Amino acid sequence: MEVIVFTNGCFDIIHPGHIDLLERAKALGTRLVVGLNSDESVRKIKGPDRPFLNERERAAVLIGLSAVDEVRIFNEPTPENLIREINPDVLVKGGDWAASEIIGSDLVLQNGGKVFSLPLKEGFSSSNIVDKIRGNGMPILETAAGSDESITTASLTEHLEVLQAVMDSHSAIVEECAGIISGVLPGVNKVLICGNGGSAADAQHVAAEFTGRFETERRGLPAIALTTDTSALTAMSNDYGFERAFARQVESLAREGDCLIAISTSGDSPNVIAAVMAARSLGCKVIGFTGAKGKKLASLCDACVMVPSGRTCRVQEAHITIFHIICEMIDRNVEDGKL
Repeated sequence: MEVIVFTNGCFDIIHPGHIDLLERAKALGTRLVVGLNSDESVRKIKGPDRPFLNERERAAVLIGLSAVDEVRIFNEPTPENLIREINPDVLVKGGDWAASEIIGSDLVLQNGGKVFSLPLKEGFSSSNIVDKIRGNGMPILETAAGSDESITTASLTEHLEVLQAVMDSHSAIVEECAGIISGVLPGVNKVLICGNGGSAADAQHVAAEFTGRFETERRGLPAIALTTDTSALTAMSNDYGFERAFARQVESLAREGDCLIAISTSGDSPNVIAAVMAARSLGCKVIGFTGAKGKKLASLCDACVMVPSGRTCRVQEAHITIFHIICEMIDRNVEDGKL
């Protein structure tokens, strides 16, 4: 009896960790199908400078591996539609993904299949290999003799460089995010927003600009920050754990066709990821806001702004600027009668 195993990824730089994972995945069944992110999909997850090899070249490398029986390229941000089509018996991802975070896990489990999060082979990471080749390291801001002026100049320069990089390579994704939100708001649907710390402040800031106004007088737009109800947050954290603090609210408030804006500068915040998975299960659109390394969040969203910086402060500064741009676009859509 054939047992179909499915896994997916970008596989931009094949390394021993990938081969080990694919071999262990194949051992769980009789046929291994690999979903491969298209070039467009990779750019949305890893940034505009990736992939290094195009989708045909990456597919050729994968199909040449003894463990791989079939490669299917998908263009959507996630392989959800492909998983529905293939209907695998076993779904596999690497150990950096909890089973609850794996796209398609609910479908496979409902059909009587199995889902595995397999431990990764230590010492191998595509991102680390890229950083090593490029000679990248997380930049450390150095100032001359502790001068306040040098800190000011360096920080403002870095801020401007990040915004310039957003303008150069992320304008299209900002417009896509604004389009998704504008597509949700004309009817009975709403926007939910969540994040931690400074991102929590951004969530309520933006929700206020939707329900109140940004710059022009218009009707209030339905938006809820999931960060503001202290009774709900503390009760849910106490009863279900902090990881469920946003997801539980999404399950209670969201409806099919709504939009969740998920903010995480790291892209790894467990409670934000859990909210995303809850929103996806309900048929909501999901927009992500993260930083340069936020690939996990990006790979779960319909569209995601990945600010090209590894510094939380610079990422947050860019986030609020982009939110204001989106609010301006929405105001314009209202003025033009499109919303």
